[in-house]
Amino acid sequence: VQLQASGGGLVQAGGPLRLSCAASGSIASINRMGWYRQAPGKQREFVAAVTSGGITNYVDSVKGRFTISRDSAKNTAYLQMDSLKPEDTAVYSCNAYVRGWGGYSNDYWGQGTQVTVSS
Repeated sequence: VQLQASGGGLVQAGGPLRLSCAASGSIASINRMGWYRQAPGKQREFVAAVTSGGITNYVDSVKGRFTISRDSAKNTAYLQMDSLKPEDTAVYSCNAYVRGWGGYSNDYWGQGTQVTVSS
C-alpha cells in the first residue's frame, strides 16, 4: 500500500491550501484516513481524521478552519485548509488504516508535503 500526498506549498496568511492523499495497492477497505503535521523543533501532532463512516475529528487549533473529507471510490482523502496562519507551517503527512485482501489491517504513512504560511 502506498500513500501519495500532494498539494503543499507557500501561501500567505489567511489564504487557503488543499492537500490530497491518494492510497493505492492491495486495499480491501480503508477504515480511517488522517493528517498529521510536524513543525521544526516540535513533535508530530494529529491534525484531522475521517472514518469510513464519515466521522471527522480535528485538533482544537484547526477547528473551524480545516475540513477533512474523503472520496472512498478513489481511496483519497482531502484536507481543505482555510484561514491559514503562520503557526500552521509544518510538514504534513497523511496516514491510513488499511485492511488488505488477506484480511489484515495495518497503518500506513505517506511522504510529507511542506506547507509554509508567510505572515
